[in-house]
Parts: sequence; C-alpha cells; structure tokens
Amino acid sequence: MKFANPEAEKAYKVRTQRIVDVYNVREPDRVPVSLPVGNLPLTMFGVNAHTAMYNYEKALEAATKFNEKYGAELEYTAGPYLTPGRILDLLDYKIYAWPGHGISENTTGWQFIEGEYMKEDEYDDLIRDPSDFWMRTYLPRCFGILEPMRLFQPFTNITENVHIGQFMPFAMPQVQQMLQRMLEVGKEYQKIMQIMMTAGRGTMPMGFAGLMGGFAKAPFDTLGDTLRGTQGIMKDMFRRPDKLLEALDVIADLTINTVLKSPNIDRMTMVTYPLHKGADGWMSQKAFDTFYWPSLKKVMNAFIKEGLIQSLFAEGSFNTRLDYIDEFPKGTVTWYFDRTDMARAKKILGKKCCIQGNVPSSMIVTGNPRDVKEYCRKLIEECGKGGGFILASGSVADNPRLENLQAMMAAIREYGFYKK
Repeated sequence: MKFANPEAEKAYKVRTQRIVDVYNVREPDRVPVSLPVGNLPLTMFGVNAHTAMYNYEKALEAATKFNEKYGAELEYTAGPYLTPGRILDLLDYKIYAWPGHGISENTTGWQFIEGEYMKEDEYDDLIRDPSDFWMRTYLPRCFGILEPMRLFQPFTNITENVHIGQFMPFAMPQVQQMLQRMLEVGKEYQKIMQIMMTAGRGTMPMGFAGLMGGFAKAPFDTLGDTLRGTQGIMKDMFRRPDKLLEALDVIADLTINTVLKSPNIDRMTMVTYPLHKGADGWMSQKAFDTFYWPSLKKVMNAFIKEGLIQSLFAEGSFNTRLDYIDEFPKGTVTWYFDRTDMARAKKILGKKCCIQGNVPSSMIVTGNPRDVKEYCRKLIEECGKGGGFILASGSVADNPRLENLQAMMAAIREYGFYKK
C-alpha cells in the first residue's frame, strides 16, 4: 500500500493495531471510537437523502468536503452514502419506500413495508428447493421487474433433453422487457462502482484503517422480516413450530453458504448481523432458546471455524439474554449494544467478547456536548478496563450534531488512553 506520507503510514499502523487489540479483548493504546456520523456529511453541505440517492457525484462531493474539513479531527472518513435510487426504481422494489418514492423527498431514511412475502402454506416449497422458491415466488413479489420469472418452469427441469417449453418464456414481451431493464440496472451499477472506487482511494492511504466484512442475519430474522413478516412468524411459533424449525435450519445453511461463497471471502475478517427480533420483550426466554438462538449460533459457529469475527448489533436491549449468549471462544465475537446495561454486559461478556455501543442516539441528536462527554466518560470507566471496549452510540441516527461528535472525541482523548 502506498501512503500519502510517513505520518499517514504511522497512523494506519497504530489504528490497525488498535483494532486488532480491541477485538482480541486486549488493552490497546487507546479506546477506539465509532462515531455515529450518519447523514451529517450530506446535510452539512446541502445534500438531502433524495439527491444523494440519485446524484452520486453530489454525494461524493459532500463526503469529500466533510473529510477535508473534519476527517483528521474526528479520525473518520465519510463515504458517499450511496443508496441507488434509480436502481430501486428500475427493480420496482416493493419492500421499502424511500425519499421521493412513497415518502417525501425531504425525509432522511427508508421506510420498511411489512408484509407476508411468503405465505403460510409455502414452507414446504421453501424447504424442498429454496433457490427455486426464491427465484420464481419470493423475488417476483419483492421486485416488480422480476414478475415474469413466474412464467418459467423450475430450472432443475432442464437436464439432458431441452424442451422448447422450458425456454418459451424468453419469447414473451414481458420477459424481454425484464431482461432489457436488467441491463439498465447493470449500467447504473457501473456508475456506482466508479464513484465507490474514487471514494475508496482516499481512505487507507491517508492513515485510516478498516475491515473488510460480510453481512448476515439471524435465520429467524430472515424469515420474520421479509418472508413471513412479524405477524406471520409469531403465529407460526405456535401453529407450526416444527415446520418453522425445519425452515430455520434451511435458512441457516443458506446464510453460511452465501457468505463463504462470496467473491471477497479471502479478504473478509468480520461478519456483521443486525439482530431484530431477539431483543428483550419480543419473545420469551423459552422461545428465544427454541427458535432464535440455535440457528443463529449454528451460523456463527460456522464462520468462527473459518476465522471470521462475529459482530452482532443487538437492537433494543438484550439485558435478559446476557446470561445465555456467552458461549464463544475469546476474541471471536463482538457485541454492539443499543440499550443494554453496559456495566452488566462488561461483567458477563467482557473477558471473552469485545463490547461497544450504548451512547444514546437521542443524546447525539438533541443533547449538549457537556452531557455527551460525561456519558462517554462513565462508559469508558465502566467498560474500558482490560480492553475489549469501543466507544459508540447505541444506533446511528439521522441529523447528529457535530459538536456532540466532537464531544465524543474529546472524551476519548481525555479519558481513553491506557497507562502502560
């Protein structure tokens, strides 16, 4: 790697070692920090979410200006915050609304559209052949552009003899239109890739370290979020528990295969999970032990075996789960907590797991720097001993105040150094 200057090379090595130490639950030189910058680089330079989604150059320009002005102070490099609005339009995406598409252009984020995108009588189809179910049933419901996929027979029907009926849908106008629009999607992705390459050139050469990571979900969340939906899976826990457990095992295997077959697997060091439906109050401990944890643990153990760090974002609070989740070797799991009691989490998990989070996002958006700094000080004192702690907010909210991000950095520089 070529660095911009010797100082950048030194900073990169220091920050990289800090990451290595904290995830291995050792004391680094200083408590690391993950700032909840969110959409601040956009709003600070007059770019709203709708513009960023449809004008990638403006998003990149805003991120570049932010980095030039605040990157060194905040030890942070902002990306261009790209969510490709035109691609979502071309795909006719059904699961979300976004600025200018279903919600106002002036809103700051996405809106999930709850629904049963897998029906209650389709468990057997999913279990028997998940790829076929995804291709010809689930995806056509989620992406309007893929509606013509329903016209095809299962592709496993194509064996030795190719029958004309298996390829006849390609003669249909709606299928040809689908393929043409998919080419447009590809061209739009080329634009995004160029922007991302431009943005990426300025990160590590300037001394900022980062991790290549994959993305996964708890199998229960995969089924409960965008397949059965919340109401559907809640009913299934009581009406068809055996079928649900069988499907969860299938989803677990799919999740493992998806990550381990990724083109970037050789460069990955981490897999990140947003945990949605395992939080306190969502289900009983018995249900958590039966439906949520076993399939998630199966996925995690498969990745741990491959040397990948598991980073779990526990949305809401996990106070009632802490005694049940400390099952993994030291340095293999990091927990990112939203509203969990951090002192208790440190006591239960801190010897083997890196923990982070809990600075209230509401405080970052509406609080004052004095309160932010004091909150961070207490967290550092409670959780920083022995290492394995990253200062972070409980979640990344829209419209954070710059002065509160600066207060987090002030707390780190005043209280976050380890005395050797």
